[in-house]
Parts: sequence; structure tokens; C-alpha cells
Amino acid sequence: MKSDRSLTQLSLQRPELLAPAGNWDCAKAAVENGADAIYFGLDRFNARMRAQNFTEADLPQLMAFLHHRGVKGYVTVNTLIFPKELAEAQQYLRTIIAAGVDAVIVQDVGICRLIRHLSPDFPIHASTQMTITSAAGVEFAKSLGCQLVVLARECSLQEINKIQQQIALQETSLPLEVFVHGALCVAYSGQCLTSEALGGRSANRGECAQACRMPYDLIADGEVVNLKERKYLLSPQDLAGLDVLPDLVKSGVTCLKIEGRLKAPEYVANVTRVYRQALDGVMTELERPFPCREEGIKAPLSASERGWGRGQSDREHYNLEMAFSRGLYTGWFGGINNQELVHARFGKKRGVYLGEVSRIHNEQVTVKLEAPVKPGDGIVFDCGHPEAKEEGGRVYAVVSKGKETMLTFGRNDLNLRRVHIGDRIWKTSDPELDKQLRQSFAGENPQFQRPIDLEVYGEIGQALIAIARDQLGNIVQIESAISLVEAHTKPLDTDRLQEQFGRLGNTPFCLGTLTNHLSGTFMLPVSELNRMRREIVAQLEELRSQPKRWQLRSDVSFQDLLPSSCPSFPTLQETKATSPSLIVLVRNLKQLQAALKAGIETLYCEFEDPRAYREGVQLVHKQRQQSLLPTIWVAPPRITKPGENWILQQVRASEADGYLIRNYDQLQFFAQDRCIGDFSLNVANPLTADYFQQHFGLERLTASYDLNITQLQDLLVSCPPQWFEVTIHQHMPMFHMEHCVFCAFLSTGTDYTNCGRPCEKQEVKLRDRVGSEHVLKADVGCRNTVFNGTAQTGAEYVQRLIQLGLRQFRIEFVNETPEQVSKTIHFYTQLLQGKITGSQLWRELKLQNQLGVTRGPMGVSALR
Repeated sequence: MKSDRSLTQLSLQRPELLAPAGNWDCAKAAVENGADAIYFGLDRFNARMRAQNFTEADLPQLMAFLHHRGVKGYVTVNTLIFPKELAEAQQYLRTIIAAGVDAVIVQDVGICRLIRHLSPDFPIHASTQMTITSAAGVEFAKSLGCQLVVLARECSLQEINKIQQQIALQETSLPLEVFVHGALCVAYSGQCLTSEALGGRSANRGECAQACRMPYDLIADGEVVNLKERKYLLSPQDLAGLDVLPDLVKSGVTCLKIEGRLKAPEYVANVTRVYRQALDGVMTELERPFPCREEGIKAPLSASERGWGRGQSDREHYNLEMAFSRGLYTGWFGGINNQELVHARFGKKRGVYLGEVSRIHNEQVTVKLEAPVKPGDGIVFDCGHPEAKEEGGRVYAVVSKGKETMLTFGRNDLNLRRVHIGDRIWKTSDPELDKQLRQSFAGENPQFQRPIDLEVYGEIGQALIAIARDQLGNIVQIESAISLVEAHTKPLDTDRLQEQFGRLGNTPFCLGTLTNHLSGTFMLPVSELNRMRREIVAQLEELRSQPKRWQLRSDVSFQDLLPSSCPSFPTLQETKATSPSLIVLVRNLKQLQAALKAGIETLYCEFEDPRAYREGVQLVHKQRQQSLLPTIWVAPPRITKPGENWILQQVRASEADGYLIRNYDQLQFFAQDRCIGDFSLNVANPLTADYFQQHFGLERLTASYDLNITQLQDLLVSCPPQWFEVTIHQHMPMFHMEHCVFCAFLSTGTDYTNCGRPCEKQEVKLRDRVGSEHVLKADVGCRNTVFNGTAQTGAEYVQRLIQLGLRQFRIEFVNETPEQVSKTIHFYTQLLQGKITGSQLWRELKLQNQLGVTRGPMGVSALR
């Protein structure tokens, strides 16, 4: 079918370019280099607590500056909120809404509810921390009152297009935003518990410790795999979507987001400018009429469209690499390629690759240059050990001889005895580029101007009328104070009007299109045209400076949304009359048999292959006599993407008693079944808990693993305690990733189609710098989880939790033997029966467990 070019043009919208701002200089850098919007955090509740950040007191001035320049400002409230913080969060949100902020970016389900309660119309953007990977996730966000969804970075272009099609069909469409450039987390955002597990610093609270950027040894079947200089097994290259910009525009995404709230203003200026120019170039190409091609906007790209792609100019790629680069790659946009995503040679900033050292002689280093270098540039020598101190310094002189170039350095600047032939050379600093970038946002006058469109009308003997519109929809009409007269010389033709109205230097505006509706030769003094131009600018600036007036209800509170005590809920006294129950999660059939033998009545299974669930279910059901116990609940994988419902069908085919729900697709798919919400739903406060309980009828919720004992107690006090179960013994699932370590480092394949499935043949662990060995597992979707090698226990807090009415306690196993499973169950059964104390169990497990047990996040101080 031939496509209609006009339809194609109508379908294409120019995505908003969204830049990060960790401070005032970054905000100016973004604005002066063409950002349509910026996102920034304040001093609380944001996922980049290490950034300088703005304060609530900065908001009025910052928003006035942004709006004056035609730029939107979004505040990040993209962390989980704990029960005792709701009052503070409410006041914080009131301040944000009243300041005329354009939207807030949110992770916490309860906070979405609170915002909608406070204001019916204030825009909410669902953060990438909400782990939305499908149409069901978009629908969930819409039901919460969100106006836009930031998709997970792991979504490919094909998946983005599929999500767009599905939400259009289901009439649940929301604008979609994607990250286009910057650092890539190896774990799914909102699902990374590594910093929490290893140091009590939660990534879901803006305190990521970047354990993914550290070196690891790969251990397969007990032997260290020799990967030579590849040690950074979990450190992805940085995302650069520049080469797929036309495809992103054609996918219909509304917003392209640049990562980097911890970065310098020069980075913000550099990357924003590159993408601004590239995006404008893409739009010019895509909107240019040309002969129709098959399939409308989904057609393959022409060579001219690719002009703003791979062949455009080495300058853009040079600038991006100098801005910040661990290597640049299109991330997951092109689908999964496990050989490309993580090169594993380093996990820190490098810059532009210059070449290898070929000779060292007379205090000079010789190299065959692959990129330009000049005196003053900073370089570093990479000998393949980025964890060690590396030699580097400023280039003093550059001398070219044929194909070779000799670099000289300042005396005593570096120790050439530590530089070797074959070392890679990286350019890490370009002072000339940095100076240009700083100049782009220096000074008070606007350097980046946004177009206004002008229409001009008039008749002889009447006023000249000029109607001006900016890109935000503001419109003003100005009339001349002097009537038009017949022109004898220099009539008001289009060129003359453009010349006078186009003099917009030192304003936020430039002249876009000018439509001249004058029919005749008229004249007006230049001084009057200048006055009209100044008046257009003044009135547009006045319109822009008016803060957004969102509705804000003064008569409501978060307390209105707290769970009410319902007569059907048992009282605390009634709850205390029931005995605590031990739930056991197992990850293979032998562990399941051990748990059954130990008399466990509630069993959870998480197997790598869901087809194995049927055997587990039959095993448990065979054990039943006349009673309904034991029950078996099985877990689908943590992530569901478009086209993966077959996995959920396999899970349901097991005919288990119920299902452990990990994501939004599963809330929909298993809606008619018995369900328990797992930890990945991030239930950290009563507003979130109440939403999942009331809307989805979950029998229980697993409390978030981000809660320490004090916060957990607060949650149990603020809700009926029988809503919850708490995991008191587990190997924390630290990284949950699309990146497959098995495929990347134990095969030469790119994905499951050609990797040979090493995950099915080898037991793999990752050994960190302190010698801990962490278990690596793959699921049916080939996503990997790194489990903490050390089990964590909350045994010492169990009696306290029992006192608060909690009755469901979960323990989890990963690769323990049946004997270890039996022993551990025995100790926890004794603990729940009051036969041993938490401290005694702790000591017993310390002796029993080769790797030891740590207290984990539950024991971390509440002061964080």
C-alpha cells in the first residue's frame, strides 16, 4: 500500500529535547544550547542526591528564568517515600505545584496518588524508576493519573513501536519519553538493590554507589575464566542515540532525554548542542517532500535522512566523546547485542581514542594518530589496568613526521618509565573546546533564541497590525500608533518587514516565518516599526513570566488516603492469637523437596525454566491429603516486554495455587488468579500498599527491601499488618539486568539465538574486589540476576515484628543444598515458635553458612 506523504508529515512531531541540570550553570548551559526543557532535583527525594541540586527557595527564580526563555522545568521526585516522610513530601509537593513547575517526575505509586489528590491537573511524569517496559505499564501509569511515561532504557526501537501500536489500539495512549544519551545503568532502574545490599545506600533513594563500574572476576564451575583485560563485566558503554535519531522521531516518542545531573555544565552545553542541531537537521530532512515510499513512517531510512546519522560529521561524535565517554553505543535501541553493550575494559571516563604507543625515545612518545591532538590537550596512557594509577598529562608539543606523530610533555609531568609500547592513548581534555562551551552560556544576554512567527495586516489610512506567536502558544497583537500612508519610496515589502522585525538581538526571540498580508505599497516610519517590535517582545515576555496556575486544594491531606480500619480486618488482638507462618521460596526441585519434607505449608518457586513449574506443582499437590495445604505459588520473571506473554502462559499452565506478581503485565494477566505482590512492586508506604490492595485484590504484599526495621515498623503500624509479608532471610537480588553475562563472556554469540546457552551448562559467580563471590542466574527471558553471595537475615527483629501483628515471614534460597535448606528452615521454625532468639539463630547461621550472614538493610540505621 502506498503511503500518503501528507499523512506522514502529520504523524511526525518534533520531540522535546530534555536536558539535565544539577545546578544553575547547568541550567543556563542547557537553555543557551537549545534544550526545550530541563529536569532537576531539589534537596530531598531525588535520585541524584550527590548532585549539587537546587533548593525550594530557588524555585521561583529558576522557573521565572526558564519560562522567560520558553523552556519548561520538571522537578524529580523519583525515589521511594517512607511512611514517616509523607507529611514532609506533601508540603514539598505543595511548594513545587505553587511555584508553577511544569511537571514532576515520580517513582513512588503512593506519591502519584498524593499529587493527584492535592491537584487535579498538575502533570505527573512516570519515572524510568517505575520500570515500565510494556503497554500494560503505560496503562498502569495512566490509571495513577500520569500524563507521560519515561520508558525503561532497555526498550528497543522495535519494542517502542510495538508499545505505541498497543496503547493506540487499547486507547490508553500517553506520550512516551526515552533516554537518548548518557550513562546506562546495567540494572533495570527501580530494580537495583546492589548499593542497598552491599552498603545500606539505596539506589531507590538517590544514593547509588555505582558497584556496576567496578571490576569482577568471572568464575565458571569453580574456575576463574581468563578474560585477559576484560574485568568490568557489568559496566555498559554510554548511550548515544545520535545515529538512530530519525528512527526515534519516526517512533513517535514525545521527548528525548539526556542523562547527566551529576555532570559539569560543559557536558550539558556540549551534548545539548549536538542533539539540538542533529534533531533540527532530522526534522528538516523528514519534513522535506520526496516521493512516497512503502509503509509510511515505518519505511527504511533514505541516505539523505541518514545525513543526520552515521555519516553526518566526525565532529559531533568527537564532541560527545569529549563530553564524557566510557565508549559510545546505541544501547538497546537496536535490540540485544551482548558482545557490544559491555566491552569490559574499563568502567570510567576515557574520551577520544588517539592510537597506540609505537615508540618511546628522547622524552617523546610516538603514535599513529587516529584523532587530532594539539598542545594543551590532556591525555592518559591506558596499559589495561584502569584500577591502578595511570600516567597522563598535558601535551606540550606535537610534531608530525609522515604517518607518525611525536608527542612531547612538560618536564616532570609524567614518568615515561611507566609508559609502554602498545599502551592505548586517550584524549581526556580539550581546553579549547571547554572554553567554547563555557562561552556558550556566559554573560547575561540570551545566546540561544527561539523563533516567533509574525503575521502583518493593514489598509491605507488604518493602523498596521502585527500578530506574533511563540512556540509555546503565546500570542500578542500590536497596532501601530500611526496610520499607513501611500509609499512613494521604500514601501513595506516583505524584505523590509523582515529586516525591521527581525532585529531581535539580546532578546529570547528570533524571527521565524513572516507572513505579509499587505496588498498595496504602504509606508510607516522606521521608528514606529521599531516601537512595535519592542512592544511585541515586551508583551510576549510578560505572558511568559506569568507562573503556571495549577489547581491546588488546600482542604485535603495525605491522611485522607491512608487505609481506614475496616471491620472485616482482624484486630491486633485477634491477629496475635494466630501463629506466625514461615514461607519458603526455592529455586530448584531438590530445594522444594527439602522444604516439603520440613513441613512448610506455603511454598514459592522461582525456577529458571517455567516449564519445570508443572512438576513442582504436582509434587506439592501429591503431598496433600484431605487438607488444602501445602500451597504452592510460582513466580513469573521480573520483567515482561511486548511479545512475552507466552512466558506468562507457560507459568499459568503449571496450575499452581497462586502467583507471585512482579510487574504491571502480571497484575493484568493474573487478575483472575490468587496473587501475592512481590518486592519488585516497591511498596514502601501506606499509600502505595493501599493502592495495590484496593485495585488489584492482592492477598498480601511483600514489603520493599529498601525499608530498614524502623521504616518497616512504621509501615506495619500505618496499615493492617496482615496485608504484608516480610523477607527475613535471603541472598539479596542485587542487579537485575537485560545484559547477559553468560552470553557476553562465555560465548561469542550476541543473544539467545546464537549463544549456545552457557547458562544451562555452567554454574557462574562474579567475584568482587573484596573476594565475595556472587551467584549469577539467568531467567527464561535471558535476563540475569546477580544474587549477593552472602545471605542476609532479619532474625533479630522477628519478635518485634510479631508484636506488631506481622504473621507471614519469608525465607529464600538460591543455590543452597537440600541439607542447608533443611537446616535453615529448622532454625527459622524454632525462631518463630520462640524456642531460640534472633541472636542465637544469627550465631548458628554464622557457623553453618560458609559465607556467613549479614544483617542486611533491615538493620541499617534509620538515619538515611
